[in-house]
Amino acid sequence: MSNSQDQAALRLRRLSETPLQPVGAMSGRGAWWGAMRAVFSHREMLGLLVRRDLKARYKDSTLGFFWSLIRPLIQLAVYFIVMGQFLQAAKSIPDFAVYVFAGLSAIGLFTEIVVGGTGSVLTNAGLVKKVYLPREVFPLSSVGSALFNFGIQLIVLLGATLIVAKPPFHLQIVYFVPALLLIVVYGTAFALLFSAINVYLRDVQYLVEVLTMLMFWASPVVYSWQMVKSLVPSPTVLEIYTNNPLTLAVLGFQRAFWVAGDAVEWPGDLLTRMGIAGVIGIALLLVCHRVFIRLQGNFAQEL
Repeated sequence: MSNSQDQAALRLRRLSETPLQPVGAMSGRGAWWGAMRAVFSHREMLGLLVRRDLKARYKDSTLGFFWSLIRPLIQLAVYFIVMGQFLQAAKSIPDFAVYVFAGLSAIGLFTEIVVGGTGSVLTNAGLVKKVYLPREVFPLSSVGSALFNFGIQLIVLLGATLIVAKPPFHLQIVYFVPALLLIVVYGTAFALLFSAINVYLRDVQYLVEVLTMLMFWASPVVYSWQMVKSLVPSPTVLEIYTNNPLTLAVLGFQRAFWVAGDAVEWPGDLLTRMGIAGVIGIALLLVCHRVFIRLQGNFAQEL
């Protein structure tokens, strides 16, 4: 009996000597750095969540990850036939299929990040209530799985440029990098913000789906920026439309992969516009993460 008491006393002494580490919501100037360190220390868990999301998406399906190819191809076929042929949009836009697919790839990545990230905390409610993890890993796992699917679509896009014998071997390919960064930065910012709010207001996930659909049609995906310029009489309205970060990202994708567009008119100083939008996006990401940190403290109770 005395031996068990000695062991219990030893355990209590070790526990008393172990320094306490705060977990959960943090506040103060070190909150952001503390959250980043926590996410980095759980990077293996983040990778596991990404792989789990990818496997769960096509679980028990015969074709599996081939659906990542089939879905965008069917979407491209629908827009190419309906918009390009029936509505004659292909007559004014050369290599219309490449043009549309470049825009669809950009807008699809943004939509998947934001929509998936919005519901990520609710989807992982069991983990949130049972164990401590930096809550950021859940929307970030949606970003990771979206980037994986985007990589597959990018291969299809490059294949389309080879089919039309116009691969993107031109200087404009540099637009791809800032365009991709814009989508990831703004998508991650909104994913963090909406995932936190969605825990308290469950209607947010449905509102986000509607908003992303509206943003699709507000971006030059199935119509051209040049058409918008010819139809909008006000230069101020055109500037507001053009400087929308999602519009800039779509234009960046089109400039990078749509070789037939080298001869058409584009917004002036496109790279500068994208750089300014990127700086604003980073500031927005920091603000949205700050809101996420403030709201995450009651996630377990709300779920």
